[in-house]
Amino acid sequence: MARRRKDGKKATAYFDYNLLFILIFLLCFGLVMLYSSSSYTSANLYDDSAHYLKLQFRNILVGVIPMYFFARVDYHFWKKFGFFAYFCSFALCVLVMFPIPGLTRSSHGQSRWLNLGPFSFQPSELAKLAVIIFLAMLIERIPKKLGNFSSIIKVMVIMFPLFAVIAYSNLSTAVIVFGIAVCMLFVASPKYKQFVIVGVGGVSFVVAFIMLASYRSGRVQAWLHPETAGDDGYQTLQGLYAIGSGKLFGKGLGESLQKMGNVPESQNDMIFTIICEELGLFGAICVILLYVLLLWRMMVIANNAKDLYGALLVTGIMSHIAIQVILNIAVVTNTIPNTGVILPFISYGGTSLVFLMMEMGLALSVSKGIRLESIE
Repeated sequence: MARRRKDGKKATAYFDYNLLFILIFLLCFGLVMLYSSSSYTSANLYDDSAHYLKLQFRNILVGVIPMYFFARVDYHFWKKFGFFAYFCSFALCVLVMFPIPGLTRSSHGQSRWLNLGPFSFQPSELAKLAVIIFLAMLIERIPKKLGNFSSIIKVMVIMFPLFAVIAYSNLSTAVIVFGIAVCMLFVASPKYKQFVIVGVGGVSFVVAFIMLASYRSGRVQAWLHPETAGDDGYQTLQGLYAIGSGKLFGKGLGESLQKMGNVPESQNDMIFTIICEELGLFGAICVILLYVLLLWRMMVIANNAKDLYGALLVTGIMSHIAIQVILNIAVVTNTIPNTGVILPFISYGGTSLVFLMMEMGLALSVSKGIRLESIE
């Protein structure tokens, strides 16, 4: 809709349809690859080869509703919920730490889900969005103070309780949340050298948590020597076999052999290995380029946002997706130790997909604040 300005120009509202198109393409591609990677397992476990496909399609439909709502609402509306979002996510992450029959659900010996009737909810996914909204609000209030290292430390101290609670049961998600916070502070800060100290502190934090849990130390050993790690290295080896067998152009869509019970979680964390096996190196590069395009559109929105708050929101969302994609691909290629990180918009997931789509709605809302100027 056009609005007339006092200088005789016409201000035209902008909406980033390019970002929306890339998102839709990623979701559709994800459905195709999800069906291909999960059909064998679904048929064996549920007598329905489209079981995971149907659930993912339902998740997308559920996610479209809040995404549309976030895209329609002015993004400044969420500024007043910054503190509430932070403390609410913290409280829920604390609650899920304690195994409560009927209320919580565990994975790998750690309680990570809250059961809400027929649905299950992962509070750590809410924490990612909450951190973005909270930090954007906080940083906008003190942009000039971020040049002082003490201000950076104060912000990190505020965030530490949430990092620690999430890391207790899900270190990989804590790393993502920490990465989002550091990226937002890095973009807003006029000085960069001080982030070397922050980075060293973050690495030390991760190493300490790895040493505190024996199963995490086992994953490090499996990363270094997967061929001799037994069951701990099995998933990594099978994923590497899938990637290697795909060669340049792959075996063809639906022709994967590794998905037939060899690669655990082929529809979740390891779906990129099936993409490599069926579509080859060429297909894998195309998928990576899709994410690059998605991040590029968000960078355009952040650079042209009408205020610092909007730019920080999109920076946080962009950081979240970039970190998660890098971690997932690094895990399946055995570049880093195995950890549970899904591939955004492609891997099977309910809570994660819904919150990712909410973030994309928020980015689209910021894009609506951009004005394209034209002379009558």
